[in-house]
Amino acid sequence: MTDSLKGKVALVTGASSGIGKATAIAFGAAGAKVVVAARRQPEGEATVNTIRDAGGEAVFIQTDVIQPDQVEAMVKGTVNEFGRLDFAFNNAGGGRVTGRLHELSIEDWDLMAEAYLRSVWLCMKFEIAQMLKQDGGAIVNNSSVAGLKGVGGSPLYSTMKHGVVGLTKSAALQYGDDGIRVNVVCPGWIDTEMTADWKHDPERSARLHSMQAIKRHGEGDEIAGLILWLCSDSASFTTGATFVVDGGLLA
Repeated sequence: MTDSLKGKVALVTGASSGIGKATAIAFGAAGAKVVVAARRQPEGEATVNTIRDAGGEAVFIQTDVIQPDQVEAMVKGTVNEFGRLDFAFNNAGGGRVTGRLHELSIEDWDLMAEAYLRSVWLCMKFEIAQMLKQDGGAIVNNSSVAGLKGVGGSPLYSTMKHGVVGLTKSAALQYGDDGIRVNVVCPGWIDTEMTADWKHDPERSARLHSMQAIKRHGEGDEIAGLILWLCSDSASFTTGATFVVDGGLLA
């Protein structure tokens, strides 16, 4: 599988930690040239150093993915550095607004829409424009199991993650003839900064794990392996698909 990734160019947003970091490192280990994009420079540079220390090739581009000019510059910087863009994993996002729907504010809606849906759309907008100039490419978007079910405590988060699934499917239909494949992954409880509080709360962890067939948190590497497969030639007939990696939570 990884042979088809060697020498190709992969862009990973939110690559300073969690699933994004694990995926960037996995791309580097597979021989791809990696662009590590994130807001936090020290953590992003650390990801780059990890890839380089293992013999890979990587650069850091500081990017806030809700800012159109920065997203455009991120894609242009990728092409300026490596000549093209073959793969993109749109993963960046953060924050969680909770509460009952009628009590949430307009600002709450805007915050969640920007962080989890506008960001993915902006990245795809500029990534696809570049891939259309080439011979295609592969894009993977990061949603969540919350994008496939309701979440009573976080209705806006669930709404935006549902939007990522719909955006992925629509883009796959629009650009399939152009050689651009677009898929989406829906992780469950993965050990990241966002879930750190849950992991270290024994009662909450036990409750979450009891809902799964596999009674533990997932690891970033377990999502990264799927993302690399989706970008590889082994997945050449796969587009517009939704992949759940949740330890059996939805089952």
